[in-house]
Amino acid sequence: MKRFIALSAVLSLVIAAVAFAHGDHATKSASSDTKTAAAPTKAASWTGEIVDAGCYLGRGAMGPKHAECALKCAADGMPLMLLMKDGKVVLLTPNHDNPDAYESLKKMAGSMATVSGTLSERGGVRGIDVTGAKATAAAN
Repeated sequence: MKRFIALSAVLSLVIAAVAFAHGDHATKSASSDTKTAAAPTKAASWTGEIVDAGCYLGRGAMGPKHAECALKCAADGMPLMLLMKDGKVVLLTPNHDNPDAYESLKKMAGSMATVSGTLSERGGVRGIDVTGAKATAAAN
């Protein structure tokens, strides 16, 4: 029960943090209901570090020194995010039809990976519906 409460709290923080990071969208007035709908997206790939949402948002934890903790948090069900080179983060979500690629990302937490899928945004939260994942070498 404690894990469920903690996971719910962290997921709420993820959503709030991503919404806060994209606060410029909140200042725009919505003239119709279509503004809240997710925009159609195309499949693409992004490369970055797989971080666990709890440690990254709560303490800024990332990188090789945090890899062991990130692996444990991911294995325990902590939501994953992709930290891109430009410093932006995107929530990663399992594909409903085939969650295998997302599940493989749990083993890559704390390391670099290329994630394939579709990017969408709703309510200021950006997320990638993960359809593919592969480990990549860290850029120097």
